Amino acid sequence: MAIKVEHEIHERRRGRNTGVGLLLLALIGIVFGLTVVKVLGLTDIRQMERFDHVARPQLEPGALEAAEQRAAEAAAAAEEATE
Repeated sequence: MAIKVEHEIHERRRGRNTGVGLLLLALIGIVFGLTVVKVLGLTDIRQMERFDHVARPQLEPGALEAAEQRAAEAAAAAEEATE
């Protein structure tokens, strides 16, 4: 024979658990909303890669051309040095 009487402490725990659950859902909603806004606000998806704190020349305009030019100049200087 099971006793079905709820004690006052059970009601308080249920209330606290509901509050914690709602706060958790709110936090998840905020993080999801910020993610959606960031992704939809990008005009070019490659901009997402700009904030990884690593130098990536392929993302900078003109960086590849400048690197190729420096390599060509270095090769020409090395060729002149061997002559």
